[in-house]
Amino acid sequence: MSGSAPEGRAGGGGTERGGGVEEQDPPDPATRYEPKPTLSDDDGERAGRFWSTRRIPAALAALVVLGAAGLLLYDVAAVRAGHHAMYWRRELAAQLARQPLDEPWVLVAAGVAMALGLWLLALALTPGLRGLLPMRRHSSLVRAGIDRDAAALTLRDRAMEVSGVQSARVRMSRSKVKVRAVSHFRELDDVRDDLDRALRAGIRELGLDRPPALTMRVRRPVKKR
Repeated sequence: MSGSAPEGRAGGGGTERGGGVEEQDPPDPATRYEPKPTLSDDDGERAGRFWSTRRIPAALAALVVLGAAGLLLYDVAAVRAGHHAMYWRRELAAQLARQPLDEPWVLVAAGVAMALGLWLLALALTPGLRGLLPMRRHSSLVRAGIDRDAAALTLRDRAMEVSGVQSARVRMSRSKVKVRAVSHFRELDDVRDDLDRALRAGIRELGLDRPPALTMRVRRPVKKR
């Protein structure tokens, strides 16, 4: 008979192994996980818009430019080697030499070409994907976004939860939220105040990178004659 401690019990810790079961000390209340509150304007980092890849337009433009540049380079090299220039280049040079530049069709063609060039530049310099709204970033490894129609549907559901709202229509863009609601009972001012609070809370909970401005109109249903 000896007074030693039971086998498997640690003297200074709270861990006991017996029969293959391991029990740990309860976590310190000070280190427990605390859930984050609803997203606010100061939560997360700013995130830029999503850029469209535009693979098909870029591939088509690259093929057109490559083909035109290759054909022109081949013709120039052939002329340098002592051969005649291609028919299309001789005909184009002759037309440009005879055709006045102030003709209406020439000006129209130049305007169309300039508009097409400006459109291509706008596509190259703008992000695209206007239907995808970026959300605030809580990690540098993750980027999140929400579809604009889905966000509008979410806000419409929030509006329909307000007492007195019979129907609601929400139109959402990157910078504005337009709400048109119909109230069939309660005072319009009370419905408008409750609707304003509900929608602003809904916009805040979406966690958008740039919360849009809210404009709304509440009216009575049209009486049928």
